[in-house]
This record gives sequence, C-alpha cells and structure tokens, in this order.
Amino acid sequence: MKKNLFCLVIALVLLMGSVSLAQDVVKFGIAEPMTGDMAVGGELCWMGYELALDENPTVLGKKIELVLVDNKSDKVEAANAVSRLIEKDGVVSVFVSYGSGMAIPGGEVANKAGIPLISGTATNPLVTQGKEWVFRACFLDPFQGEVMARYTFEGLGIKKAALLTDITQDYSVGLSNFYKKTFEELGGTIVSDVKYNTGDQDFSAQLSQIIASGAEALFFPGYFGDVAIIAMQGRELGFTGQYLGGDTLHNPVLIDLAKDAAEGLICSTFFVEDEAFLKLNPEAEKFVQKFMDKYNELPNAVSVLCYDSYNLLVDAIERAGSFEPEAIRQALVATDNFQGAGGPITFDENRDAIKPAVLVKCVNGEWKYEASVNP
Repeated sequence: MKKNLFCLVIALVLLMGSVSLAQDVVKFGIAEPMTGDMAVGGELCWMGYELALDENPTVLGKKIELVLVDNKSDKVEAANAVSRLIEKDGVVSVFVSYGSGMAIPGGEVANKAGIPLISGTATNPLVTQGKEWVFRACFLDPFQGEVMARYTFEGLGIKKAALLTDITQDYSVGLSNFYKKTFEELGGTIVSDVKYNTGDQDFSAQLSQIIASGAEALFFPGYFGDVAIIAMQGRELGFTGQYLGGDTLHNPVLIDLAKDAAEGLICSTFFVEDEAFLKLNPEAEKFVQKFMDKYNELPNAVSVLCYDSYNLLVDAIERAGSFEPEAIRQALVATDNFQGAGGPITFDENRDAIKPAVLVKCVNGEWKYEASVNP
C-alpha cells in the first residue's frame, strides 16, 4: 500500500512538473520548404529564425520554442503544415516566408483559424489580400515589378525586353505581369513572352526565341536554382543582353551556380551586404556581424526578413502584454516604424510593410548596392 502511494505521489509530481514546464513555454510555428525544389530557400529562412531566437529566447517571461514543419515546397502541404501547427502544436503564431505559392494557402488556413501569420519574403498581393490575420514584412510585387520596369526603360534606356516566366509559381507569374504592365505603359515593347516549369533543365527553345526577337534585356523572375541554369544557357547560346530579376535572385548561391553568367545581373531586393548600403542602416550593419559570427558566411535578404519577422512578433507580444491571438493581431496592426535589420517597418491598411526596394548588381562575383527606390 505504501509502495503504491509512493508511486502515485511521484506520478503526480512528474505530471505537475510537465504541466508547469508547458506553461513556461510559448510556441512559434514555422512552415517552410525544407525539402523539394525550394529547400535552399527554406534553409535560409531557418537561419534567420534561429539567429533571432538566439538573441531573443523569451517573451513575457516564457521560453520561446520554434516548431518547424516542412511544407515540402508544395501548396497542399503548406496548408497542411499550418493546420498541424495550429491544431496539434498549439502555436500562437505562424511564419510562412519562402514562396508566395506556399504563403497564400498557408495564410488561408491561419486566417480561418484566427491565428496571426507573418510572411517575411512572400511578395504576391494575394498573400495578405482579404486576410485580416496575415501580415507581410516585405514589399509587394506590383511595386517591385514597377521599380524593375522603370529601371529597365528609364535607367538603362532599354526599349525591347523579353519575359521568361515560371508558370507553376504564383510569384513568378504575378511579377512578370506587373513588370510587363509598367514597361508597356512607359513605351517599351515586350518582344518575347515565354514560359517554363519549375525544375526544367533545358531552356534552349525559349532562349532561342528570345534571341531571335531582338530583346535587349531578359526579365526572369524565377527562383535562383532555375534562373542560374537559364543564365548559363543564355550566354552559351549567344544572348548578350541585360539580365534582370526579382528578389529571389539576390542570393549568393545563384552566383555560385551561374558563375560568370551571373555577372552584370541586376535585381530588386530588400537588403544587401555591401558596405555602401550598410552605412545607411545601422541595424543592418549589426545584423551582418551577428550573422557572420554564427554562420561564418555573409547574410542574405531571405534570412534578414525572417529574422525581422520573428522580432516583429516578439515586439507585438510584448506590446500586447498577452499571448491571446486577437491581442497579438491588434499589436501587429499598430506596428509603426519597427527598426529591423532590413529597414524600418510600418504596416499599411492591408497589413503589408511599407518599405523601399533595393537594387543590386552582380559585380566581380559579388552583390553590390545600386540604389534604393521608395514607394
């Protein structure tokens, strides 16, 4: 009898300890592509979240636990991952950053459940459109597309451009459309408009058509793995025009893959590790040092925005003084001039960050700052 009573007491103590431990932890959910076509991007996201956790491991007296679910670079899996994080893991908020195609379905799930979701890098307007629980820490494709089109036409003096679009990715389709609209409104001509699918390896047919069209520039807003192959094959086939792209191309991996074919490529982004840019943003300069200390490599725009997204959430929870979803949502809505490593963030009425676009150019195998364009 005494033995049974002793075992019961021990069991109760362990149970109370586990409950107490659970009460001392708050969970942030992460649904990123850790496998599949976008796995490299998912890893860059994780580096940003991990560094932010190292710096800010607690909020309102509770230890922060990051719960990572792989969305496998798949739209259906992205929705499933967010659903699992909310329903099974009990997270107070979710991050889905890499790939608008992943953030759109993930945001629909979070919005229906009434749980805040922050996307650090997804630029398609549909990510936040009509979703009061979804926030974005970066600029949108309509702005990015306009910036790149104006730079092509006015900055470079190019009047004939070609588009090469990944029709399987919402990001690529949307950005191509916004670029085309502005470029034609300015008086430019899209002389070739061709498509491909994520993971294609042979682009000779599309590139031959682009070369035959007399295009002076090629705008290819895809993901950097595919674009690296396109860039190399284009130069091999004799395309000598200007390469241009969106934020997904600003990645050191693209230069590693494309090598000399990346030289001269210009793209829009959110941040660049170039000294000329860092002098304009003290928070960015501090972030670069922290990132290099931890990972022994230069940072990238994806990691920066995921780092900022994490800190945005921590800041909102602290201002709300609560872990209740509605309180967090209201605090996020009220975010004004949050000082992030990627620049200050204020949310507009659509819960999108009001931020400038940064133009970068690959020079001698490194990304160099060209200019900043305010919205």
